[in-house]
Amino acid sequence: MSLLDMIGPVMIGPSSSHTAGACRLGLVAHHLLGEPARRATIGLHASFAKTGRGHGTHLALIAGLLGFAPDDPRLPRAFEEAQSAGLAFEFQDVDLGDVHPNTARITVQGESLEVTVQGSSTGGGVIQVTQVQGLGVNFSAASPTALLRYTDAVGMIARVASTIAADGVNIAALTCTRQTRGGQALLAIELDQPLSPEALAFLNHWPDMNWVRLLPKLMDG
Repeated sequence: MSLLDMIGPVMIGPSSSHTAGACRLGLVAHHLLGEPARRATIGLHASFAKTGRGHGTHLALIAGLLGFAPDDPRLPRAFEEAQSAGLAFEFQDVDLGDVHPNTARITVQGESLEVTVQGSSTGGGVIQVTQVQGLGVNFSAASPTALLRYTDAVGMIARVASTIAADGVNIAALTCTRQTRGGQALLAIELDQPLSPEALAFLNHWPDMNWVRLLPKLMDG
């Protein structure tokens, strides 16, 4: 058992490690959108739906969408901060099936983009992201993570891996999901360190690439 397991993560607001996890789930959506959020619809599953308000889950999710970390002193005022930032939001109770009880599905819109993220708070402030844009993934944001959505083509993963290696960055883990052969695919790559802006720009300009995002490390330690 680690110290984190016993005392929980550093955070502001109600004392719940799942509140820190909820904030990090919001942060994932914030970084993937890549522009100021204007509207969010958040579905809360099982325990998140039943106990979320008492544990500050609702505040933490909105704080994350605004780009606030779990220890940001503005977290308890997240609803007021959202109003000032022009972010409208609504919460819904949803049944997401056989998933972790502390799971949220976040759909967030900006001026030109929309992103849907589903993930769980597994305890101790730790999260597991399981879907992005309806495609399966499996990452915790404990390290920098690159997400690439593209049209499936032969050799795409090898080309991406070669570009990352040429940037001097090591791959820690990789998951890839596609709708159908030749359809939309999503590649999630956990990295030892962030990619350079030049490598990200190079990947983003490939003809078959829809978008590229780099999530920063969202876990402490």
